[in-house]
Amino acid sequence: MLWFLAALGTALCFGVNNTLFKWGAQQHLNKVCIQLFFYWMSFVLILLFTFITGNFKFHLLPILTGALIGILNANGNIQMSKAFEKGPASITSTIIAMNTVIVVIATSILFPQSIPLTNWIGIFVIIFATIIIQYQPKKVTMVDYKIWILSCCLALISIGTVGVIMKYGTYEHYSFMEMLVSMYGGGAVYLSFLARKELKKSLTHKIEMKIGILVGVLSTIGYSCYLFALKEGPSSVVYPIISLNCVVVLIGSLIIFKEKLKRYQLVGIILTLCGVILTKI
Repeated sequence: MLWFLAALGTALCFGVNNTLFKWGAQQHLNKVCIQLFFYWMSFVLILLFTFITGNFKFHLLPILTGALIGILNANGNIQMSKAFEKGPASITSTIIAMNTVIVVIATSILFPQSIPLTNWIGIFVIIFATIIIQYQPKKVTMVDYKIWILSCCLALISIGTVGVIMKYGTYEHYSFMEMLVSMYGGGAVYLSFLARKELKKSLTHKIEMKIGILVGVLSTIGYSCYLFALKEGPSSVVYPIISLNCVVVLIGSLIIFKEKLKRYQLVGIILTLCGVILTKI
């Protein structure tokens, strides 16, 4: 039961963070700077925690695995922010949430495990609901549509790959703390390189710093729950639950960004909730 709650907690944290990314895109804030402050904040928090608890040990493979996760996740977030600039948050987030398809297929091949029929039905219901939510019966003219869909796909692939590698880390019984420290450390170094021109005037990005710090705290909580859920629960169920962060973004889009919810999107949300129940049976 704890892994299930941890997966839901991850979905909530990721959903709030993605909503903040959309808000930042609307305000034309610097995407890379937000990610930079976010990663450094999370890195400091996790590093302090590991030193206080004395849990950190240096092993090469977990460190390299975590660093790769950090770089891919940072790239996925940047592409997501670019997509938010070109399209509505509700549709963008649900398209990206379909990375669960990549993860479920890859992990079922690489890490075979017995999955009950009801769980499989729940997984397909969630995926089907995701498709319904982003469907547009009437084509909407969108500025730089090709850039938008490309950014969505790149974010989907990057974040989906993160899920597969994280499962590999738990499968190999890598330390949570080592992976988290190296994940945020690797991402922070990568983003520092991308934002090297902005570092000299980083203190002028006060709003980006505040948003980055908040996202960093939520991300630290979210990824801690993520790794716990993967370790204790079946990945084929954990990933679809985490993909529910798109519902959080959808609700935020209605309240904050005043995006209108169509009837078929409401049906998609109901189906998504039904899918979660089926994955728990």
